[in-house]
Amino acid sequence: MNAEQADRAVSCRMPHDRTTADGVTDLMEQKSYVDAPYPLLAQLRAEGPVRRVVFAGAPVWLVTRHEDIRTASRDPRLSNDPRRCNRAAQSVPWVFAGETYTVTRNMLRSDPPDHTRLRALVAGEFTPGRIEALRPRIQEITDELIAPFLPLGRLDVITDFAKRLPLTVISEVLGVPAEERDTFARLAGVYVEMSEGDDSRMPHAASEMRDCLTGLLKAKRNCPSGSEDLLGRLLEADHEEDEVISMSFLLLVAGFETTANLIGSGVLALLEHPEQLELLRREPHLMWQAVEEILRYNGPIKMAPVLRFTTCDIQIGGVTVPGGGEAVLLSYGAGNRDPDRFAEPDRFDILRDSRGHLAFGHGIHHCLGAPLGRAEGTIALRTLLERCDELALAVDPSELTWGHSRFMRGLTSLPVTFRPVLRGATP
Repeated sequence: MNAEQADRAVSCRMPHDRTTADGVTDLMEQKSYVDAPYPLLAQLRAEGPVRRVVFAGAPVWLVTRHEDIRTASRDPRLSNDPRRCNRAAQSVPWVFAGETYTVTRNMLRSDPPDHTRLRALVAGEFTPGRIEALRPRIQEITDELIAPFLPLGRLDVITDFAKRLPLTVISEVLGVPAEERDTFARLAGVYVEMSEGDDSRMPHAASEMRDCLTGLLKAKRNCPSGSEDLLGRLLEADHEEDEVISMSFLLLVAGFETTANLIGSGVLALLEHPEQLELLRREPHLMWQAVEEILRYNGPIKMAPVLRFTTCDIQIGGVTVPGGGEAVLLSYGAGNRDPDRFAEPDRFDILRDSRGHLAFGHGIHHCLGAPLGRAEGTIALRTLLERCDELALAVDPSELTWGHSRFMRGLTSLPVTFRPVLRGATP
C-alpha cells in the first residue's frame, strides 16, 4: 500500500460520532476509543496496519501491528523531538507544545545525543538493584494505605489506593514533600486527562507546574537534602535547572499514573475472570506472570505517549510515510492484542507467556521506570489478595468509567467490597 492508497482507505468504515472537515473521524471523538478501544483498534489494524487518521485534532499515521511498532520504535529516522514536526502538527497545541511548555522538554521528547545524556542522569535510580532495595518501603506504604479500609470491608481501588501508592513512592524518590504531592498530581493530570476534548488548561498548568518545581528546587538549595533524594543529587551535580524541572515533571507523571492504571486494571481483570483470580490465590508465585499479562491485556498506555516525526521518507509495514515531519503514532494497545504475536489476544490468561508486550514501549525510549512499576504492581496486587478475601465489585460493571485520555488507559473509580483477612490467617 502506498501513501495515496492509505489516504483513500482512511475514510473507511469507522463509527462516526463527529467527523472532521476532511472526512476523517477523530479517534478521540469516538466513545468506543475511550470506553472499549480494542475492537476499534483491531478493526483499524485489519483494514490497514499503517494508515492516516486524525487523533485529538492531529493528522497522524497510526501504526497498529506489533512487529511494525517494534521496528518503528528502533528507527532513528523517526524523531521524538516535536520541533521536527510539520505545520499541520505544529498547529495542534498538545503536539508542538511551544517553547513556553518547558516542563515537557524532557528526554521522552528528545533524540540522541540529548536523549542519551538526559537518560543517563537518572538511569542509576531505576536499576533492578535499586528497586529491590525499595521493596520494603513500597510494602510499608502499601500496608499503611490499606490498613484504614480493612475494618470497613470496602474501598475504592483507584482513589483510595492505586493512585496514592505510586504517588507516595515516586515523591519520596524525588524528594517532594508530602504537603505538595496532591498539587503536583493535579497539575500532572492535565497532561494525562483531557477536559471536554480540549487543551485549554495546558498553558496555565504548565506555568503553575514550573513555578511549583522552581519553588521546590529553591527550597532544596536553601535547605539541602544532599544525596537523600533524587532532586538533591541532581542539584549537587549542578545540572541545568530547566533540565531538572523537565525531568522531575516526566518522572512524576510517568511514576504514578501508569502504575495506578496497572493496579486498577489488574484488579478489574481478575474480578472479570474469577477462574484466573482463584488460580492466582492458589498459586501466588504466579503473580509476576499475572502482572505481565495484565500489562499486555489491558495495559496503562494504549498509545505511545509521544508522537514520532519523519525526517525522511520511510517504509513502515509496507506503507511509505512521507518525510518532512509527518506525525507517526504507535498504538501499544493494538500491538498487544495483535493475533500475529499473541494467540487469542482478547483472552486474559495469567499462564500465557506475555513476554514481548509493548506496555512499556520498546527501543531507546523504553520506560526507564518499568522495574519500579512492576515492583509496585506486584506488591499492591499481592497485598490486596492476601488481605481482602471475597473481593467483589461494589457497583454494576456498567457504572465503571474510563478516563478521557489520549494515551492512558485507566479507570476513574473502582469500588470493591471484601472480607478482611487478619495477618497470619488463611483466606
